[in-house]
Amino acid sequence: LTGFLQASSSFEVKDSSGKACIIADLTVAFSVEYKSNGQKEFAHFFLPQNATVEPQSSCGEGNTSHPLLVLGFGAGHSLSLNFSEYADKYQVGELVFRYNLSDATLFHNSTAGEVKRMSYKTVIQAYMGTKYRCMNSKHVNMKNVNITFSNVTLEAYITNGTLSINKTECAEDMVSTTAVVSTTPKQTTSQVPTTSPAPTASPPNPAVGKYNVTGPNGTCVLAYMGLQLNITYLKKDDKLGLDLLNFIPHNTTSSGTCDNMSAFLNLTFEKTRVIFHFALNASTEKFFLRGVNVSTTLPSEAKVPKFEASNNSMSELRATVGNSYKCSAEENLQVTDKALVNVFDVQIQVFKIDGDKFGAVEECQLDENNMLIPIIVGAALAGLVLIVLIAYLIGRKRSHAGYQTI
Repeated sequence: LTGFLQASSSFEVKDSSGKACIIADLTVAFSVEYKSNGQKEFAHFFLPQNATVEPQSSCGEGNTSHPLLVLGFGAGHSLSLNFSEYADKYQVGELVFRYNLSDATLFHNSTAGEVKRMSYKTVIQAYMGTKYRCMNSKHVNMKNVNITFSNVTLEAYITNGTLSINKTECAEDMVSTTAVVSTTPKQTTSQVPTTSPAPTASPPNPAVGKYNVTGPNGTCVLAYMGLQLNITYLKKDDKLGLDLLNFIPHNTTSSGTCDNMSAFLNLTFEKTRVIFHFALNASTEKFFLRGVNVSTTLPSEAKVPKFEASNNSMSELRATVGNSYKCSAEENLQVTDKALVNVFDVQIQVFKIDGDKFGAVEECQLDENNMLIPIIVGAALAGLVLIVLIAYLIGRKRSHAGYQTI
């Protein structure tokens, strides 16, 4: 359980004059699914404090290359943060995680021995001349890999060798500290990049709705989930705003279409519509979420009131055809760097559905990870009780040995 107290680690990339151009202080937790003797196993580990800044890290050179932070650790593992800039902001344009399945210390009895590469377009962005700060957990979900960032303070494109005083806070910190809970479903919060807002109440989780799509052969999509839309936008005063919308099930209309290889679930609430595109991988006989399309009307303070975003290269909510995918934990589906669709208590099944009822459940990795905690704690308590019992019996035996009959 010591991993839950993992301290953050600090790293720097310096230019030829010795000045820091990238500074990163962060805690990173990894959870990786792999095969061991044909069985599914999970490896859980943290970015160690003795991770090294690899030589390929760079401050970037004008328009020819961008700043890059590569952190190496263990037997051939690395985490890369590729930075880029646009307008008055910088961002981690791509996150790349390489892990070596032949490392027996992390991946016990791994069937495969190759180095895997996973990449993700992140939502880490900040104003130029400010440090990015995110104390809350930010989850990055990729195929077979979950990465959780927390206690993050980082900055790229540094010119004076030190972190800026001003900061840009992440959406997760804004939601937990600035969202105002009200009786209306639409919640709007604002972010000032250079100051910290006063803390107020956190928004509630959305209610779980029940949705379905009927095709030529009956029900082809069956979904239970709470749905929340999280959009970061630019306001008229050039500050960042956050629009957080919980879908209310009894005010949400559902529709959709499906065929043998794809299915669409359309959910409309007020002026907001979210379209989920599911696809079938015929070779593995698994369904998965391939794409999400979002359209909504932002608050009047937004510079551009109409908002649209889509991502058609996803691979989430995956399960075997005939089974249902289930996840009690919150999952964040990244549409773009400005739009997240958060799903809560989700259970979904696509294509093969018998009797309008869910099939066998395939739990998400986040739920399986959460189940480890009570198991470990229970095992530790059982071990402690056993040790106390053994000590008691030994002590009692010794006390009896002191009163021998003469």
